[in-house]
This record gives sequence, structure tokens and C-alpha cells, in this order.
Amino acid sequence: MQTYFDSAYIWGALPQLLSFLHVTFMVAGLSVLFGTILGFILAVMKLGTSKASIKIANGYTTILRCTPSIVLLFLVYYGLPAIASGTDLNHLDTSIYVVITFSLQFGAIMSEVMRTAYEAIDRGQYEAAVSVGLSPAQAFRRIVLPQASVVALPNFGNSLLELMKEGSLAYTIGLVDIMGKASLIISNNYNSHSLEIYLALSLIYWVLSILIEQFFSKLEKIFSKGKLVIKTT
Repeated sequence: MQTYFDSAYIWGALPQLLSFLHVTFMVAGLSVLFGTILGFILAVMKLGTSKASIKIANGYTTILRCTPSIVLLFLVYYGLPAIASGTDLNHLDTSIYVVITFSLQFGAIMSEVMRTAYEAIDRGQYEAAVSVGLSPAQAFRRIVLPQASVVALPNFGNSLLELMKEGSLAYTIGLVDIMGKASLIISNNYNSHSLEIYLALSLIYWVLSILIEQFFSKLEKIFSKGKLVIKTT
């Protein structure tokens, strides 16, 4: 086996890895979409008055946040076919199991992000909006939601970064995204030049992480301008 370092393998692997970047984006995007919807439902349950709903939502969040991503991935991958014993799930694409796994996990995280963002807004603003004639729905949509979104934005960005990195574990059940493609390249090379392939993979993740971080940082500055104007007037 060749053990010397050859930087040419880094640049040669990049185009091959980037060709599977759309799979990584697809899985992350769908997980964020469904996870955000689930997180909103859980947040509403936590902020409600039903003790049973609060306990269920808090219990779900605790369990999911305490379960390692790779363990949850295997539970979904092997558990769903076991539960649906009368249904053949062998035809399902691997990406479906991955999306389900990270949607469940992202939903638990987002429920706390949304709950804390909502509770950070002064209740008096909502009451004042209703007192001047706005309906509760209008007061929430026009007053509470915009401010809560600004509060939640940094945590949402951090959660998205974590999701993207945790999503690299999907190769363990056969998903061929950029991580899965890296593993295939290394296998085809009989494990030679593994360091160069992983360095190429790291470069992609570094660039993506920096871009996402900068994007949310700019969004936060843009949306925070309104708050600064209010404070100075």
C-alpha cells in the first residue's frame, strides 16, 4: 500500500466529491423543512396550557437530544422495517431514512429554539397590540413573530451547521453523499491516500460552514437594524 502524501489526490478528489454535494444539500434541506415544522408543533405544545402536551413535548425533546445521531440513525433504519413487519420497505431509498432521522432530531432542537425565542419577547407588546385593535393572530404575526425570528436566527444557523456535519454519518447506512463518495474513493484506492481524500472532504465542509456562518451573521445584522432604530428613538 502506498503511504506517501500526494497533494494531487486532493485536487483530483474535489470534483468527484462536489458532484454529490446536491445529495448532501437535499438531505439537509428536507430535514430542516420537516424538522422546523415538527419543532413548531412541539413548541406550541410546550407553550400551551395542557400538562399532558407539555410533558409529551418535553419528554420527546429530552429523549431525542440525549440520543447520539448515529444511534438514532440505526434505530430508524432498522426499526422502521421491524415496526412495519407486514409492509415491504426494502424499496425505500436510503435518503428517506436519513431525512426521517435528522428531521426528528432537528425538530427536538428547534422546539427549544422557538420556545426560548418566543419567551424572550416582552408579553406586554402582544397585549398592547391586542388592546389597540389587532386580533391575537395579527398581533402574533406582526409583533411577536418578527422579533422572535431575530432572536432565534443565531441558534437556527448553529443548528443547521450541526445538522450538516452530523449528516455525514449517513454514509454508514449506504447513502452516497459527499462523505459516502469519499469512502467509495478510498475503498477503490485500496485505502491508499486516505489522508488526501479526507483533506479534500474537510475543505468542502470548511467552505460550506464558513459560508453558512457568514450568511446568518449578515442576516442577523440586517434584521437587527430595526431593533437598533427603535432603541435610539
